[in-house]
Amino acid sequence: MSEVTVWMWIGFMLAAYSVIANDSIQTLGTWIASNKKVNWKYMWGFASAVLLFAVWYGWFMYDGDISYGRLNKIPFEGVTWYQALAPAVLLLLTRFGVPVSTSFLVLSAFASTMVLQKVLMKSMLGYAVAAVAAYMIWFALTRIIDEGRNVKESHKKYWVMGQWVTTGFLWWTWLSHDMANIAVFMPRQIPVDVMVIISTVFVVGLAYMLQQRGGKIQEIVVQKKNTKYVRSATLIDLFYFIVLYIFKEVNDIPMSTTWVFVGLLTGRELAIASFKKKNGLKKVFPIVGKDFLKLMIGLAASVCIVLLVQYAKG
Repeated sequence: MSEVTVWMWIGFMLAAYSVIANDSIQTLGTWIASNKKVNWKYMWGFASAVLLFAVWYGWFMYDGDISYGRLNKIPFEGVTWYQALAPAVLLLLTRFGVPVSTSFLVLSAFASTMVLQKVLMKSMLGYAVAAVAAYMIWFALTRIIDEGRNVKESHKKYWVMGQWVTTGFLWWTWLSHDMANIAVFMPRQIPVDVMVIISTVFVVGLAYMLQQRGGKIQEIVVQKKNTKYVRSATLIDLFYFIVLYIFKEVNDIPMSTTWVFVGLLTGRELAIASFKKKNGLKKVFPIVGKDFLKLMIGLAASVCIVLLVQYAKG
């Protein structure tokens, strides 16, 4: 086995775990938070079924490319030690609960400066659109319903069904986008035997993440207002799915889904706080500011990776 192949597999394994552990909490976080009484093995079976469908569907439809064509502007040229370092940094930051943009941190080791600029611009636009849209949506919803109230028992089963359906669609949409952050370590046409290994790694990693109930990074979700309630979780997943799907269809340039998710939660928190009579916004700004600071830490780490790559190539 050549050195390039060794680093390819090391990079892939690190990316597979760190990306799922860090980014999948955007799509599965509210689902996990509002289903604490459900055995994690049932949730694992459901999430694994959607994951395997997304991976193999992309493989069939895009001629062996599980990135859904999002790496068209980043050709495969082998993997070196400094490129495999990127997901290792992501893994470290994940353990501290930092919501890092994997698109920036991982793709920065492979993409040109021009491509990264496009990724950054699309991500910033996604953050802004998600925040504004969420603010308007929850500003209107808060006038109609109180998310803090428990759902009537007669209605609860419908909300539970709706949540699992919206989570499934959101999980698939996210996978068809962020799979590029893992597939970047692999050739653009993956053979069947390698696909079997990849699928096994994904399913095992997902089992560990769900068994841990999301891990440290889950705090980004549970700190937000009412995310443990099934109705709130369903609404968050639904509108996140819509925003993410729209941006996914705009072009094949990757973007930071983390930024979109944090933007959505930011707009929602500000809208809900606007209706509080005493110090609503004053209490929510530290939480919003803390999340944004963590995004900047991730962006700074990405810049360091770019500088390291340029130095190593130089």
